[in-house]
Amino acid sequence: MARASTRLPPFLLLLAATCAAVANAQLSENYYGSSCPAALLTIRTTVATAVLLDRRMGASLLRLYFHDCFVQGCDASVLLDDTPSFTGEKGAGPNAGSLRGFEVIDRIKLLLELICPGTVSCADILVVAAHDAVVHLGGPSWTVLLGRRDATTASASLANSDLPGPNSNLNDLLAAFSKKGLSSTDMVALSGGHTIGRAQCQNYRNRIYADTDIDGTFAASLRGDCPQGGGNDGNLAPLDASSPDYFDNSYFSGLLSHRGLLHSDQALYDGGSTDGLVRSYASNNDQFGSDFAAAMVKLGNLGVLTGAYGEIRVNCRAVN
Repeated sequence: MARASTRLPPFLLLLAATCAAVANAQLSENYYGSSCPAALLTIRTTVATAVLLDRRMGASLLRLYFHDCFVQGCDASVLLDDTPSFTGEKGAGPNAGSLRGFEVIDRIKLLLELICPGTVSCADILVVAAHDAVVHLGGPSWTVLLGRRDATTASASLANSDLPGPNSNLNDLLAAFSKKGLSSTDMVALSGGHTIGRAQCQNYRNRIYADTDIDGTFAASLRGDCPQGGGNDGNLAPLDASSPDYFDNSYFSGLLSHRGLLHSDQALYDGGSTDGLVRSYASNNDQFGSDFAAAMVKLGNLGVLTGAYGEIRVNCRAVN
C-alpha cells in the first residue's frame, strides 16, 4: 500500500514562504535601537549570569525557544500560565515537567520593564535569549531580527500534535519540519542543538533497552540510572556525552558511533536520507554552525505577530 506523501501542496508552501517574507520585512536588527537601547545588553548579561550559575540553562533556553516557535510561531505563547478560564501550553505532553528557563525570562522582563516599560516583547526576549545562550556555550552567532509581538492565545493541542517526540522516526521528523516550511537540512541542523543539554530517563528508556541500532557499551552505561521496569523517570543523561555543555559538532560524531541518546537522535543516521549530512556535520563544525545559524533565523520567522497583531505583555506569564 502506497504511503501518503508528507509534502505540503505547492500553493501552501508558496503561502508559507510569502507570509515569512512579509513577517521578515517587518522585523529589523535595530528595532529597539532608540526605544530601548539597553535591551540587548540586558538580555545578554542576564543569560550569561544564568548559564554561569547553571550550565544546563543554556540548553533549556534554546529548547524553550524551539517549543515556542514550533507551536503557533514565535509569539511567546509557551510562556503563558494556565488560569481557571485558560489552558496554556506548559502542561502539554512535550512540555510538562521538562521545560525550564521561565524564571530567567521573568528576570529579563522585569529588568526591561524598569528600563523601558511596555516596549520589549516576551517573544523577542525568547529569541535573543536563545541566541545568547548558544553563543555563550561556544556556538555560532547570527543576525537576530526583532519586532515580534506577543500572542494573547496558546494551544496545548498544537503543542501535543506538532512538537516532534523523542521516539520519532526519520519520516516523522521530516514531516513535522516540512509542515513548518523547514527543510531536511534545517531539521538536521536544528537537531544538532542536542549537542547541549540532557534528557530524562522516561524519554530514552525504550531506546537503551529495545533499540538495536545503539552501541552496546553506551546502552549499558545508561541502564543503572534508568531501570527497565520503571522508576527514576526524571533522571538525566547528556544528549551529547562528550561535551554536554559546549556547543560543537560532537553530537553528530556520537551518531556515527550509534550513541544517539534518543531514538529521534539516532534516526538522523540510520541508513536514511540524512546520513550524508550527519557525516558532513561530524567532519565540519563550520558547516554545521553555518547551517544551524541559518535554520535558527528561519525558525525565528515562523508565525510572527507584528504591527497591530498581538500585544507587548507586561508579565510574560499572562496576557495584559
